[in-house]
This record gives sequence, C-alpha cells and structure tokens, in this order.
Amino acid sequence: MPQPLLPMFPADVTEISEVVSFAKRQGTVYYFNGPMPVFSHEEKDRASFRMFASQLVVNGNCTQAQLVRAFGISAISMKRYVKQYRQAGPAGFFKVRAARQPRVLTPTVRQQAQELLQQGQGRHAVAQALGLKSDTLRKAIQAGRLIEPIKKKVKRLRIRVSAVSPTARPSWAGVVCGWRSGCWPPLAD
Repeated sequence: MPQPLLPMFPADVTEISEVVSFAKRQGTVYYFNGPMPVFSHEEKDRASFRMFASQLVVNGNCTQAQLVRAFGISAISMKRYVKQYRQAGPAGFFKVRAARQPRVLTPTVRQQAQELLQQGQGRHAVAQALGLKSDTLRKAIQAGRLIEPIKKKVKRLRIRVSAVSPTARPSWAGVVCGWRSGCWPPLAD
C-alpha cells in the first residue's frame, strides 16, 4: 500500500492547495510542490506570476478559486490568465506588445507641420493647412514630437494723450478723493 503524501511544508510558506504552497523571501517568490521547490520569480515579475499561476490551473495542481484566495487577485483576472495560457502557451505572457503606428500625424505630416511652425505660422493655421485637429497638434507639441519656436514678445508703450493738449500731462497732485468717494477720475484744475 502506498504511503500518503504528508503536507511537509517549510515553516514560512503559505498553502495554496494540499500539495502546493508558496513563500516570499528577500524579494523572490518560491513555489513548492510538497517540500520540493518547483519555480521561483522576482516579486515584481508579473508575467512570470501570471504564467505559473495559470500553469498550475491548467495542469490540475490547483483550482482557480484556491489561487484567488491565496494571492488575493480577482477571479476574472485568474480566468484571463488561464485563457491566455490555453491560447498562446507560456510564451504568450512574455510577448512584446506591438507599438501602435500614428494614424493622423504620420512622419511626413509631422515634417510638414514642423516646417510650417518654423516659418512662424500659428498652431491653428498649421492645423487647418494640414487638415488636422488643433488638439492633435497641441498634444504633439506638448509631447515633444513637434517643436514650436518661441515667439519674441514685443513691448508696447502706451501713450496717454490729453484732450486739452497733446503735450500736456495730467496732474494728479493734490487729489484727495478716490474711486470710493465718487469723484473718480479726478476733475481737472
């Protein structure tokens, strides 16, 4: 008669099922089948966790509910991991996602927009000339994909001209009243 497998787990482990457990030690998560370690990964390595957790379910070592309780993840997340494992295998967790290509601001349009901006045209005029939304252009400038030249600010002097004489300056000396007293602007002498 075969001897039953005793739950001989190390002292610092958390039980997932009757035969599978895990422990976190110095930033690494170790998985045990009985007393024997079977897999480990860094604590922040989410892809390895998802792969191994779904592998435990697919191989029949644990149920999804046991893993959800042990790790505190949502049930729908666990179902997604298992579905991904069944469709793409372990490599599906480590694929590099394809970067999206720009739909509106393609490299040629971006180059044309940069040339128009360098010529001194405003954002709105460039957007209209290229058939873009002005928000698209604004976001590209904020993200650094386009560089808008800095406009020089011109100081404008305000010249006050008196109605009496173009050269005379109004005298405010000796005025006692203000806007609250109802005599603003002060009357001329």
